[in-house]
Amino acid sequence: GQVHHFVKFNPGVAPYAEERYSKEAKRLYGVLDGRLDGRDFVADDYSVADIAIWPWMARFDWQGIDLDQFPNVKRWYLRIAERPAVQRGYHVPKKVHDIPMP
Repeated sequence: GQVHHFVKFNPGVAPYAEERYSKEAKRLYGVLDGRLDGRDFVADDYSVADIAIWPWMARFDWQGIDLDQFPNVKRWYLRIAERPAVQRGYHVPKKVHDIPMP
């Protein structure tokens, strides 16, 4: 969440924080990418882990993340984004914009 604040909403004000949280976001994407290697979902089956993590990943563009650098995350992200319940839930309480797609 800190990367959102410093990179998306407050760019140029705190270069140290932008760099620190950008690096941390990339590190965490790497951790998730490794976890998803050979798996469809974080805990093998679709679970609350995927449901909790996916909305943060839906802000990859705000975080300055290129999902092509994390192929397992990208595959997982797209698989979850295709789920009808996720598509409906993304637009609650009202539709503001489409689900970000890499």
